Amino acid sequence: MIIIADGGSTKTNWCLLNKDNQKIYFNTEGYNPYFVSKEYVIDSLKKNLPNDLDVANIKEVNFYGAGVHNDEKVAVLEEALRTVFTSSSIFVGHDLLAAARALLGSKSGFAAILGTGTNTCIYDGEGIEYQIDSAAYILGDEGSGCYIGKKLLTDYLRGYMPKAVRETFWNTYKLTPDDIQENVYSKPLANRFCASFSKFVYDNTDNIEYTHNLVKTSFNDFFKNLVSHYPSYQDYEFNCIGSVAYNFRNVLEEVATEYGMKMGTIIRSPIDNLVKFHIEHPGK
Repeated sequence: MIIIADGGSTKTNWCLLNKDNQKIYFNTEGYNPYFVSKEYVIDSLKKNLPNDLDVANIKEVNFYGAGVHNDEKVAVLEEALRTVFTSSSIFVGHDLLAAARALLGSKSGFAAILGTGTNTCIYDGEGIEYQIDSAAYILGDEGSGCYIGKKLLTDYLRGYMPKAVRETFWNTYKLTPDDIQENVYSKPLANRFCASFSKFVYDNTDNIEYTHNLVKTSFNDFFKNLVSHYPSYQDYEFNCIGSVAYNFRNVLEEVATEYGMKMGTIIRSPIDNLVKFHIEHPGK
């Protein structure tokens, strides 16, 4: 039996493939090694993995995760997974590789992630050929759920939010400016906190023009600061994975078209396509 996992900063989607290639899906929280320790991951997995999961008979774990940018961060997850899956060979890869494999399989092209965070690359059919650093949620991550949430919170704190939207925001969350500042600057996982408000932007109908412009500005920053800096980027189709890309795909297509890119594949989660990739390419 093997496991394939797609781990974002907020949620991890898991799929167990048994010996007959039957699929069993389950979820846990996300494990970004920039924000959580090895001990945290171990404790969370022990508490949240299905009780009937036969860990002893799992021979291979393929974990693709957000924040897996260097050997030190890879080691955090590798060591945690080895502690839990004691009989398994462990592979930890970048969530961007998962996105590229899910979107493009063995074909080359452009692949991106727009979820809690942002990521982009040129994929050569086997690995990531070229990548511009997203600079993470404080310095960058343009277009992400966190970026959209930060823009919304800034408008709320500065009084720029339209009155009807502000009233709905207050009635929904009952957050004071001090509450927001504490969650962003004093509490852990500020990226998740900020990203959670992208759902409010998606759901809110009090002022469609305001929310549309907020999302469009975020996506414009994404294309201006990241996508358009890839050599010959207009020669590629725009392929993207993530809840933000999927939920706001109409706005995303609007901005991509303005930047001269044709839309390719947009999917919410890579897990199904990623499982398909591992079935078709065993051992990778």
